[in-house]
Amino acid sequence: MRSKLFVPCSRPEFFDKALVSAADALSFDLEDSVPADGKAAARARLAAFLGSDEALGTTKRIIVRVNDPTSPDFAADLDAIRNCRVDMINLPKVDDAPGVIAAANAIDAPTALLVNIETPRALLRAAGIAAAHPRVAGLQVGLNDLFATIGADRRDSRNVHAALWQIRLGAAAADVFAYDGAWPDLADEAGFRAEAELARALGYVGKSCIHPRQIIAANDTFDRALDRAAARRLVTAAQTAALDGRGAFLFEGRMVDRPMIAQAQALLAGDEA
Repeated sequence: MRSKLFVPCSRPEFFDKALVSAADALSFDLEDSVPADGKAAARARLAAFLGSDEALGTTKRIIVRVNDPTSPDFAADLDAIRNCRVDMINLPKVDDAPGVIAAANAIDAPTALLVNIETPRALLRAAGIAAAHPRVAGLQVGLNDLFATIGADRRDSRNVHAALWQIRLGAAAADVFAYDGAWPDLADEAGFRAEAELARALGYVGKSCIHPRQIIAANDTFDRALDRAAARRLVTAAQTAALDGRGAFLFEGRMVDRPMIAQAQALLAGDEA
């Protein structure tokens, strides 16, 4: 899931275009992009589309961002998509582990959860949120909401790094993935790439896109093909070193030890899974 394209459910004309995009995943949004008086119509449109042959046949991962679990719209969202093909539900505005548990218990399908970290309380509780329920598959960064709440500069890379680092640690502690959020300035491709590269360096698996033109940059940044090739070479070298009785050894100019070998094995195991 190198790239995840945001698809507002208030704009059904984007649905078919999203399906033929290069995004690995599509995130259909019933929350912020839909005005209060348009929620019911948006749900009906999304349910109809997700039941279409095109949507059922796509290889893309289908994600639905529902409304705040404490709002009346949450139950209506779940009811609308109950019989649809949905690979993951994106939970917004969840501040703690009990909130995740309550939301998960309200979902009667075994659907994986991607939980947004977009408030100060959620950021401080990221590890607990990630470990709150077995269906939590990942944590997603929500910097726009988070930084607006605390008055931090969204474009300052120091602020971005601090938030991404804490969310990444929380995800890692629970052995779930961390996913980068959206870059709001569509005209600033360099800014998008810089933030994506920072997230990748921290171990994030992909980045959200608010427009199809951002997808190529996300796919390029998070393509792990070169990493996997190096991991295979390293694991092969480690097997040879083990036969020679060496625990640490030089590999392509670097000293390699057990943690590096384990990291390479984990990357390859993730591909096999």
